[in-house]
Amino acid sequence: MLIGIDVSRALRPQPTGTERYSLEIVRHLLGLPQSAQHQWRFYTDTSDNVKDVTESKGLLLEPWPENAELCAISPQRLWTHRALAKEVVQNPPNVLFIPAHVIPLVWPNSRRLPPSVVTIHDLGYYYFPASHTWSQRTYLKWSTLWSTSIAKKVIAVSNATAQDVQRFCNIDARKIRVIHEAAIEQQARPSDQRIAATRQRYNLSKPYAFYVGTIQPRKNLLRLMQAYAQICMHEDVDIELVLAGAEGWMSQSLYEMADDVSDQIRLLGYVDDADLPSLMAGAQFFCLPSLFEGFGLPVLEAQHYGTPVMTANNSSLPEVAGDAAILVDPTDVDAIAQAMLRLSRDEALRQKLIAAGYKNVKRFSWEKAAQETLAVLEEAAGRPNA
Repeated sequence: MLIGIDVSRALRPQPTGTERYSLEIVRHLLGLPQSAQHQWRFYTDTSDNVKDVTESKGLLLEPWPENAELCAISPQRLWTHRALAKEVVQNPPNVLFIPAHVIPLVWPNSRRLPPSVVTIHDLGYYYFPASHTWSQRTYLKWSTLWSTSIAKKVIAVSNATAQDVQRFCNIDARKIRVIHEAAIEQQARPSDQRIAATRQRYNLSKPYAFYVGTIQPRKNLLRLMQAYAQICMHEDVDIELVLAGAEGWMSQSLYEMADDVSDQIRLLGYVDDADLPSLMAGAQFFCLPSLFEGFGLPVLEAQHYGTPVMTANNSSLPEVAGDAAILVDPTDVDAIAQAMLRLSRDEALRQKLIAAGYKNVKRFSWEKAAQETLAVLEEAAGRPNA
């Protein structure tokens, strides 16, 4: 069976959550023993020259398997709905998998599209429309409705997202499969020496609370900073608040707020993947009091590296965090501050959450996700257990 996958998002130079998912699921699909039974075609908008193709293959998997090919399609405006659509219609795979974007629009005859599977990560724009521009909201709603309606199967990354897909897209629940993401199992906790060197490079001499993710209002960073200002009034608390992530929609007001609240709020910008494990592991605790998450992968990553977690009690976050985190009402600044205060003072609590976190992450596995995803792809192609 020939499986086609859009990997354009997986090869982005500064990946965020959906791009990381795309990269990990592709790597683990190719790592399955059953992968040798199939042919794989990966579509990317990388320019078609040897250097780019070679580098792209190296990012996806090394050594490159003989039963896989990288189909590099020249970049252009509306690449998905023009270039990719043309390619999959003219040279159709047995099944097309879209892990981090939208199924190509084939118009007027959508039956020319090969059987397709799409992963839906979240529908947060329904809950927080102000977090997106009007044009972004319009495209997100249209693309989600199109993808979920035309797909043979829909993968949701959490039960919470699956419920939202049913609610907002009005599709049969039997069409949806919940397949959780996972932390990166291969990466052990960094050594104390590496953590110390990374902290020194970022000039982090004090204990710190850590957040990683896009800098945008939906992540509830305004209330997090307000809560941090409250705990700084306690004489026995001397920690920094460190925020890592690329600038997102409406981020400027958050940067201004950080300057007003405290000179101990550090905004690192986008942090290279090589430094994130040490920054996470070196933190006194991790904070993700987000207003909405389709999955919340940083929660698992923090638990994987042995960092206590405080997160919100909404959307998918309780599902992912399990009993290994302090859950707070993200709209209650006092509740966020109290949780931060407890985590900054109570070593026994931190150790309890660390132990529970190590146990919780074992519920999730990229290999398991890949196995379940391959089964969905085979089913969509009409070849169950192929």
